[in-house]
Amino acid sequence: MKNITIFGGIGKDAVVRTTPHGDKVTGFSVAVDDGFGDKKRTIWFDCNLWGGRGEKLAQYLTKGSRVCVSGDLSTREHDGKTYLTIRAAEVTLGGGGQRDESQGRDDSARQSKQSGGGFGGGGYAMDDGDSIPFAPQVL
Repeated sequence: MKNITIFGGIGKDAVVRTTPHGDKVTGFSVAVDDGFGDKKRTIWFDCNLWGGRGEKLAQYLTKGSRVCVSGDLSTREHDGKTYLTIRAAEVTLGGGGQRDESQGRDDSARQSKQSGGGFGGGGYAMDDGDSIPFAPQVL
């Protein structure tokens, strides 16, 4: 078993699928920057989170969200290309991404209330009537 922990941005909204055996699996991709300057590149990881946890988290695993994923690293081959995959054991939400616009608040108001907690300042302070869209936590 090759364990890995990565922190990066989600490339597109998570998708929940059902296997032929009836198991639920939530798939999402995470981009991680590597290097700096002219040598900077992006490494993409395909992540899979099995079971009910993935179904519940799928609504928060949206494009642009920051996330920390720990799990078993493997590879898969498709059309002559090698893909890095992670079978997620732990997922920590870090903030960012799309916001629910139906709450009637703009991003500038939300950002002014950001706390220093979580990855990249993604946690939000709570005040009267405010709900936390997601708090950094290990699930």
